[in-house]
Amino acid sequence: MTSTAQAPRPGARTAHPEHLGHVIFIAAAAAMGGFLFGYDSAVINGAVEAIRSRYDIGSATLAQVIAIALIGCAIGAATAGRIADRIGRIRCMQISAVLFTVSAVGSALPFALWDLAFWRIIGGFAIGMASVIGPAYIAEVSPAAYRGRLGSFQQAAIVVGIAISQLVNWGILNAAGGDQRGKLMGLEAWQVMLGVMVIPAVLYGLLSFAIPESPRFLISVGKEDRAREVLNEVEGDKIDLTARVAEIEHAMKSEHKSTFKDLLGGSFFFKPIVWVGIGLSVFQQFVGINVAFYYSSTLWQSVGVDPSESFFYSFTTSIINIIGTVIAMIFVDRIGRKPLALIGSVGMVIGLGLEAWAFSYDLVDGKLPATQGWVALIAAHVFVLFFALSWGVVVWVFLGEMFPNRIRAAALGVAASAQWIANWAITASFPSLADWNLSATYVIYTIFAALSIPFVLKYVKETKGKTLEEMG
Repeated sequence: MTSTAQAPRPGARTAHPEHLGHVIFIAAAAAMGGFLFGYDSAVINGAVEAIRSRYDIGSATLAQVIAIALIGCAIGAATAGRIADRIGRIRCMQISAVLFTVSAVGSALPFALWDLAFWRIIGGFAIGMASVIGPAYIAEVSPAAYRGRLGSFQQAAIVVGIAISQLVNWGILNAAGGDQRGKLMGLEAWQVMLGVMVIPAVLYGLLSFAIPESPRFLISVGKEDRAREVLNEVEGDKIDLTARVAEIEHAMKSEHKSTFKDLLGGSFFFKPIVWVGIGLSVFQQFVGINVAFYYSSTLWQSVGVDPSESFFYSFTTSIINIIGTVIAMIFVDRIGRKPLALIGSVGMVIGLGLEAWAFSYDLVDGKLPATQGWVALIAAHVFVLFFALSWGVVVWVFLGEMFPNRIRAAALGVAASAQWIANWAITASFPSLADWNLSATYVIYTIFAALSIPFVLKYVKETKGKTLEEMG
């Protein structure tokens, strides 16, 4: 499921819809899937210690319960495109919304640990679907003149979802007297945290009924009249609708549907460019960014921070994540992808290195010494800021641009799969690594951040200002 491959005609490229506000509403509604993506990914942060306590489990088992959602993510992402091509983008969004809702209810009311894990997988499947459907739908309904800015709604929605989930968790924890297992509305606080996702999930489902189906899908199933109506709605009546429909039809017929076989070649199984994409995905995760969103409350509590304060720090980290993402959106087309990635890598090395140094000190009365505590807190925010303004956005931009047209879809699928696997590896290993040696764990993340610098310098080519056709 991809956006129109052929470049739009000049009339379409410069078309300005009469009702831009409506187009923005359509993109924002679709980006609610990204909001749920971010919210569901980070909400577990507030429940980690309560789950450990309630089910009396060790770090390794706990890690699997947290990370198991990523299995669902991988399956959802792998199947979403095919599902959307068969039943439509809107129906796919609605399925995702239902799965989000069911997962939220099930996760809030588990009767056993395996039951909680099952609902985590269901939620992960919804995340995987949302991660594919949102950007594809927005690209297909957006006028060319606004496609880049409207496409950024998805990433913005993800980081806002992360921040809101941390804020809601903090509010619920305070309402429960600072105890993750404190009673609230007849449930333990952590259960309420997971259940609250029902609200945005239902809203996502309702919004999906208020936006039109993709013109591309409508044309693919022979509904040209409806496709014309939607194109008129989003691109205005000053374009030649007959020509636009013909253009989309021609692009769909001429597209090469890349397969896994197209990626094979070179001396190491895959073509070199595919390995570069895999490398970008792996480095993005191996710096440990998701530790900051899945385990930050646990991390701060492990070095003596009060639970309520640890939740607040998680929220401030999410705000920094939003700020960094906005910075990236502003500068990625101005200074380029590669320089931004290098700036981010240097900043992450500094932040992670300082965290490793701070965590190397012994706890005094269950807490880090004051100086090391403040260094660890500031360094964590520095790390998230530099990740967000670089690798958080740049990797997805690279993956969308760097591959030749003939293999783009398949190569992007492999790179995205590598990203989910790397995400799972970091998420599943952190609790055990932290129990072993927290400082050494951050040294490992620092090493990967440092190695990303020569990797980018040697293997990654700048894609700024180049057409997709120039990629080969």
